Amino acid sequence: MATTNTETTPIQIFDTTLRDGEQSPGAAMSHEEKMQIAELLDEMGVDIIEAGFPISSPGDFRAVQEISKIVKRASVCGLSRAGFKDIDRAGEALKGAFRPRIHTFISTSPVHMKHKLNMGENAVLEAIGASVVRARNFTSEVEWSAEDATRTVPDFLCRCVDVAIQSGATVINVPDTVGYSTPQEYFEIIKMLRERVPNADKVIFSTHVHNDLGLAVANSLAGVLAGARQVECTINGIGERAGNAALEEIVMALKVRKDIMPFHTGINTTMLNRASKLVSNVTGFPVQYNKAIVGKNAFSHESGIHQDGMLKNVETYEIMRPEDVGVHATSLMLGKLSGRHAFKDKLESMGYVLEAEAFEDAFKRFKDLADKKKHVFDEDIAALVDDEIIRGHDSISIKALRVESGTGITPVASLTLDAAGTVKSVTVSGDGPVDAIFMAIREAYPHTATLQLFQISAVTEGTDAQAQVSVRLEENGRTVTGKASDTDTMVAAAYAYVNALNKLLVKREKREPEPMSGAKEAVAK
Repeated sequence: MATTNTETTPIQIFDTTLRDGEQSPGAAMSHEEKMQIAELLDEMGVDIIEAGFPISSPGDFRAVQEISKIVKRASVCGLSRAGFKDIDRAGEALKGAFRPRIHTFISTSPVHMKHKLNMGENAVLEAIGASVVRARNFTSEVEWSAEDATRTVPDFLCRCVDVAIQSGATVINVPDTVGYSTPQEYFEIIKMLRERVPNADKVIFSTHVHNDLGLAVANSLAGVLAGARQVECTINGIGERAGNAALEEIVMALKVRKDIMPFHTGINTTMLNRASKLVSNVTGFPVQYNKAIVGKNAFSHESGIHQDGMLKNVETYEIMRPEDVGVHATSLMLGKLSGRHAFKDKLESMGYVLEAEAFEDAFKRFKDLADKKKHVFDEDIAALVDDEIIRGHDSISIKALRVESGTGITPVASLTLDAAGTVKSVTVSGDGPVDAIFMAIREAYPHTATLQLFQISAVTEGTDAQAQVSVRLEENGRTVTGKASDTDTMVAAAYAYVNALNKLLVKREKREPEPMSGAKEAVAK
């Protein structure tokens, strides 16, 4: 499958973090968080941003609508099933987009047509034609997807693609919906479609590969080598089940291995690490330490042989520079004597540009942290700034917290909470210090939300490292994730829980209904 062509061909990056990525169980994002991610994706150079599935809920419709207004460069895409109501809703949401795209799909595999759609081949072909024509009424950019394409009978898949092209589709997506395919097999499917379908040269073929067998990135690259010129992916590879192809891995593989893959993307790779951290913070999904490109250990070397080689020449064990993906080689830079100017320069070098009020809040938290820690690392600064951004202007806040715990002592938490100006102090015991804190918060601010996840990780090494805590709450089918960092793990836990409550409060006020029945499950492409 390798090629010796020396020319470089552009590959469009289609990011579906806000749509497919949000389908990860527990990865629901607030409206504000979606806006923040969309702006970063646009700035980073993503070609197409799939902002949501407009008909699934008023929240998704609003997200697509608002993202359409703020994105300045990328195409904004809305997903829809083959039904006219879905397509019309997507078209309405995308009205303000600079480059709107409707992405419509229908299942084509025998198992899906029989058990999911209860439709025969002719009915599916008619639906394809009608849906693409309907979508063209709203925009000239129409993408059509064959859900479960890799388990579809080849002859029928060719007929489906032919109908989509004849009806006006400009992009043909070939999803490996259940992560079933292998690189050679996926290569052959794309190659077959490009060779057998009339006018295949008039459209762009796209990959959309799930990671159930750990082959999403490999399959996506195989599709590119076979002629696909668009790759659908997500930050950190988040998505349903085992996730999607990871954007950062796709982009860096194409950048590093131009010798056998003569392609390029428009992604500013120095922003990859920042994007990874933002999505991790928003979703509460930690990035595994050995994750390629953006993992904590991706550029770490502990083996003596490796360290010796690195000292002699970095190319002995590194195929790319940390700076290429936004990881800074020098991490110990600031301390308690550092001033505002140095702090601002550090933030800018890390890709953060804060407005005056946010900067002052972040600087105050940095000073507080510098008083507690001997060394302040880049990771510490990123954690406190991301924490500040995520927490924003919460209506519920902690004014005081004291926790007593130890051997032979019943853990007790004394808490003072301010909820929209109403201040209440409580003292509550629990099975452990965290349990006592959470029960105290519940008593100070009564609610019916249940705890779905409590997770702690260290931002850096050492006993004075900041603890980063994620808390997931669920109430009436709505799920939110709160996150906070502090050198005191108990304080971080309290802040994370309150952060989740604030997000839940926002959802309550909006009274945002749950997705329409069948809408979310239908987009498992």
